[in-house]
Amino acid sequence: MLITRTPLRITLGGGGTDLPSYYQEHGGMVVSAAITQHIYISINRTFTDDYFLKYSQLERVDKPDQIEHPIVREVLRAHDVGPSVEIVSTADIPSGTGLGSSGSFTVGLLKAVHAMQRNHVSASDLGREACEIEIERLGRTVGKQDQYIAAFGGITRFDFNPDGSVDVAPARLSSDTVHDIEQHLLMFFTGYSRAADEVLAEQVTRSQDGDQSMIDNLHFVKDIGLRQLAALESDDVTGFADLMHEHWLNKKKRSSSMSNPRIDHYYDLGRNAGARGGKLVGAGAGGFLMFYAEDTRRVRAAMREEGLTELRFGIDPAGSTMLVRE
Repeated sequence: MLITRTPLRITLGGGGTDLPSYYQEHGGMVVSAAITQHIYISINRTFTDDYFLKYSQLERVDKPDQIEHPIVREVLRAHDVGPSVEIVSTADIPSGTGLGSSGSFTVGLLKAVHAMQRNHVSASDLGREACEIEIERLGRTVGKQDQYIAAFGGITRFDFNPDGSVDVAPARLSSDTVHDIEQHLLMFFTGYSRAADEVLAEQVTRSQDGDQSMIDNLHFVKDIGLRQLAALESDDVTGFADLMHEHWLNKKKRSSSMSNPRIDHYYDLGRNAGARGGKLVGAGAGGFLMFYAEDTRRVRAAMREEGLTELRFGIDPAGSTMLVRE
């Protein structure tokens, strides 16, 4: 049996510039953080001559081409480890919540499959192949940060180059700043979001059509992301939080489906309770609302009165890891 554990993520700056529709022309930059919420993939040999899959559904098929789950199907087309194999996935947080679960799933499955085939695979290769599966083979309208942060972990800067290559550099944060982030960043569940590729479709179409207002919006996002990283690396966490607020106001202009009156209401409540900044994590339209608050008790009380559930988390310094190999 093989079991992998792969972190989910939050975006700290530059989100949206990791889509090919933008970075192929202008280059993208994202600062992302792996968090202590995970997806687990196990692979086990069986005594039956088929493929047995357990996720939110059950599948039992004879060939990889018959698999309905698109990511599992494409991974097993590329790396056929069966038949006589059982694949099970479980998650701390369900999909559709804006934490990059699809990318984490793909990376975790690839790591498990490579381990079963006794292949050594680097974090860079995992990120690259996961992007190839989701973006090139499945044609999903998603960016590259989810797959790469799932593979590398920590708080990491990714530069997405026009030629498709990705430069990776750990953010140079002090231990005090990482501790501050873990203590003062709060996340509250607002409800399930739409699929990321649906939310991002408007951004991609307008970028490809040369819509200057969209391009300028993403230029601003990249610039403010660089300023957020600089603030964190200089231990100016409150400056980072103020930039979060500026980023969110700009992000809402990017798409008509980015927010809604209910989410705006929650955000205003958080700000009125003392949060310096915040944003919706992920593509938008639902998922987790994240705040930075020096007085966390007031923000927690305000969200609790609205019936929102808090997600406690820390920073996971590792990317996808092998938990069990027997």
